[in-house]
Amino acid sequence: MTDSVDALVFDIDGTICEYERTTADLLPLAFERAGVDQFFTATEYISRYEEFLESSDSVLDHREHCFVDIAREKDRDIELAREVAAAYAAERDHTRVRFLDGARKTLDALDGSYPLAAVTNGDPEMQSQKLDSLGVDCFETVVHAGYDAPAKPSPEPFEMALSTIETPPERAIYVGNSLGADVAGAHNTGMTAAWLADGTDEPEPVPEYSLDSPRDVLDILE
Repeated sequence: MTDSVDALVFDIDGTICEYERTTADLLPLAFERAGVDQFFTATEYISRYEEFLESSDSVLDHREHCFVDIAREKDRDIELAREVAAAYAAERDHTRVRFLDGARKTLDALDGSYPLAAVTNGDPEMQSQKLDSLGVDCFETVVHAGYDAPAKPSPEPFEMALSTIETPPERAIYVGNSLGADVAGAHNTGMTAAWLADGTDEPEPVPEYSLDSPRDVLDILE
């Protein structure tokens, strides 16, 4: 396989790292901090995430859009939703992240052997804090889809990353954890998709590779 792969491109959130405190951990704290009874769940928030990427100017703006939309749906005061969004931002620390099991070893093993890049739907300032906290400096470029280019699964952010590392899409693997954003985006660009499986029995779109851990990327290359 190594003869046909010249470079690798990675997603960030849920692929190489995760927050020490999850959204489910933080949301009740945000409601408590704002003095508001909790009226939606982390699952309801996450389900709206991709819907508001294109219309948001920052991660703070994006979160407020999601919270306000939920409040409208539930006929709740949208000003309270904005207060909860501000409280959530005050609780969230983007430096409190950790590698997924096997991710550090994988990046260390690939660094120097392959050109590496990242394409993320995350806010530039937020993602920079995460990578700096983890000490990740192996990416030749980080493209912030939804900010530098349209959000994934548009092919444009993937194409920007591939242009920087001077690799045609058919000779690159994209590693990510989202079927709708990562696998679909890779396929839209003509890249091979390696998906960190989440237990979905019949993933759609179908990735070329399903991974149990980031370290499985090394097995693909061997």
